[in-house]
Amino acid sequence: MTEISRRKKSKPTRKASSAGRPRDPAAPLPRLQLRYLAHARSGDKGDTANVGLIALEPEYYPILKKEVTAARVSRHFDGVITGVDRFELPNLNALNFLLHGALDGGGTISLKTDAQGKVYSTALLRMEIPVPPALARRLSPKPR
Repeated sequence: MTEISRRKKSKPTRKASSAGRPRDPAAPLPRLQLRYLAHARSGDKGDTANVGLIALEPEYYPILKKEVTAARVSRHFDGVITGVDRFELPNLNALNFLLHGALDGGGTISLKTDAQGKVYSTALLRMEIPVPPALARRLSPKPR
């Protein structure tokens, strides 16, 4: 038997890796800040901050739609707002949030540093949501 035919008969060995193991369905999904999935814009209308959350890629919109709920946004801004309304804009791959009571009366009478609500977009982008493991691996910041 030649060396080549012996090699063909031997089975390749694989090293065990975490990537090859099936994911435990009971294990929590990895979490990622929204800034890796979307960008945002915000402004004011009276006492309400208006925040638009726009998916960076169309494939991210279903994740945003599922995970960035009015209840979750309300918890994220707990103690800062009095209520949240959410609107879906699927043709733009975006969500729009009205954050009621966010501006302490509004731009002209508020004593808040950010009376126009411009910082709310950045604050929302810091919120973490669960994402599929493959997406977390692809988008997570790499160590320097």
